[in-house]
Amino acid sequence: MTNFLFELIGTAFLILLGDGVVANVVLNKTKGNNGGWIVITVGWAMAVFVGVYTSAAHSGAHLNPAVSVAMAAAGKLEWSVVPTYIAGQFAGAMLGSLLVWIAYKKHFDETTDADAKLAVFCNSPAIRNTVANLGTEIIGTLVLVLGVFLISGADVKLGSLDALPVALLVLAIGLSLGGPTGYAINPARDLGPRIMHFILPIPGKRDSDWAYSWIPVIGPLLGGLLAVLVYKTIL
Repeated sequence: MTNFLFELIGTAFLILLGDGVVANVVLNKTKGNNGGWIVITVGWAMAVFVGVYTSAAHSGAHLNPAVSVAMAAAGKLEWSVVPTYIAGQFAGAMLGSLLVWIAYKKHFDETTDADAKLAVFCNSPAIRNTVANLGTEIIGTLVLVLGVFLISGADVKLGSLDALPVALLVLAIGLSLGGPTGYAINPARDLGPRIMHFILPIPGKRDSDWAYSWIPVIGPLLGGLLAVLVYKTIL
């Protein structure tokens, strides 16, 4: 249960602070309204830092099914525990997004833009193209997982001191590769909150864009596995 609990806690911090910064920027009448992409990417990087730092010593701070699957594919994690990691990650992502909705409920009520409300919870492409969007998520997650492998030596557990370089890695991905799709690079980060968007009684919300929802799941999983192949090839 330790792995489940701390993946839940770490991912809940990740989503609470990550989706929280998006809410602060895109919802009406917030202190950070229209803060822009730099605020979002820095906020997400700090969310990664907090999530990793709080859970690294206990579960290894995967916080991402693509990382857990890649670790198992690399032989650094038993496949039998992967479902426990992923369950904790999805539970944490759903809890984190619920807390964002509670914190910003009055601002959801004041916002009429249904796309902005959806953006708080999950990603959507700037230009909708299945092949291009999938490719962007594969590339972004390749960079993430390969970077994590090189930072941690592909060990199961990241150390707490690895939180800062991982956060900076995510900041770089967001600034450089986040433009086309919003850099989900994490199936739990996108799908868990997307489910919460569907469930929660948000006034004036749109559909949860299920037609796109598979791309932030399959793309990161493929990118993580590709990172394993690259890692094993170069080392």
